[in-house]
Amino acid sequence: MSSILLSPPIAFLIFLLVSIGFTRILSAFSAHGEESERKLESYACGQRQVEHAVSPDYSQFFPYAFFFTIMHVLVLVVATAPAGSLLLPLLYVGGGILALVIIFRR
Repeated sequence: MSSILLSPPIAFLIFLLVSIGFTRILSAFSAHGEESERKLESYACGQRQVEHAVSPDYSQFFPYAFFFTIMHVLVLVVATAPAGSLLLPLLYVGGGILALVIIFRR
């Protein structure tokens, strides 16, 4: 019986039902606010009608994020590679070096 309760689908359903129960019980204690026509509208920095939306340019940030991602995956793959496996980590390191060359060449 305990092995059935510990199976992932059953454990998920149990936690889901417990979470729904806590939400229902604790919602009675939450502040509900006054009813108004704008209660459910989106709110952006205290401004009601935003005419010009800001669109930030991340083009300068992309190389740093890509570098971090490549290095993170390389370290993760090499650190968790099985002891007898040498080909997969070397392939990843080669692909990582190629990606870094492409980043810094640009």
